[in-house]
Amino acid sequence: MSAVVGCFNEKAKKLLELHLASGFKKYTIWFNKCHKSHGTLIQQGKDLVTYAIINAVAMRKILKKYDKIHYSKQGQEFKAQAQSLHIEILQSPWLCELMAFYMNLRRSKKNKGAMELFGDCSLTFDDDKPTISCNLFDSMRVDISLTCSICLDTVFDPVALSCGHIYCYLCSCSAASVTIVDGLKSADRKSKCPLCRQAGVFPNAVHLDELNMLISHSCPEYWEKRIQMERVERVRLAKEHWESQCRAFLGM
Repeated sequence: MSAVVGCFNEKAKKLLELHLASGFKKYTIWFNKCHKSHGTLIQQGKDLVTYAIINAVAMRKILKKYDKIHYSKQGQEFKAQAQSLHIEILQSPWLCELMAFYMNLRRSKKNKGAMELFGDCSLTFDDDKPTISCNLFDSMRVDISLTCSICLDTVFDPVALSCGHIYCYLCSCSAASVTIVDGLKSADRKSKCPLCRQAGVFPNAVHLDELNMLISHSCPEYWEKRIQMERVERVRLAKEHWESQCRAFLGM
C-alpha cells in the first residue's frame, strides 16, 4: 500500500508541478519533458485518478474477502491501521489536488471541452463551512473538510501535513512553533498535529496550490479580505524574526 500511494503521489506531484509552472521554469520543465501537450496532461490526470480508484476498490475487495474466509475482523483492523498511518490512497493530499485541478479546469472557459477526470466533483458550503466532495466508482465518496481546525475559518494558503490534516500555512507554522521565514521544513520532529497528535508531520507538509486557486475563485470577497489580513500578519512576523536575529547577533 505504501508503494502504491508513493507512486501515485510522485506522479501527481510531477503532473501538477508542470501545470502550475510559469515563465522560465515552465519552459525548462517542458523542454525536459519533451513538450507534452495540454491534452496529454489531462489524459495523465485521468489515468492517475483511474489508478487511485482501481487500487482503492481492489484493497476494499481484498479485505472483504479476507474477513469472509477467515471469519475475523483482522481485515477491518488492518484498514483502520492503514488509515491511521495514512497509507490509504484515498487519503492522499495529491488526490485532493487533482480534484481541485479538475474543478479549476472545468471553471476555465478555454477548457470547457476537457476530458472528465471525476464523475461528480464539487465544492460546497454548509453553514459557511466548505467541503470538497467527489463521488468515485463503486459507491466510494471522498469528502474533505476545508475548515482550518486552528483558526476555525476556511483554509488560506492551505498545506496538508503528512498525517493528512489540512491547515492554513500561518496556522501550521504557529502550531509547529516555527517562523514563516524558516518554514515548516525547520519544524522539530517532535512537533505534533493539533488534531491527531501524530509527531513529525510538519517537515513533509504539501502546499495545496490548486486548492488554493479553487478557493480564491470560489470565495473572491473572503479571499481578498484574508489577503489583506495575511499581508499585515506576515510583515509583522517577519519583522519580529529579523529583529530577534539582530539582537542575537549583537548579543543584546
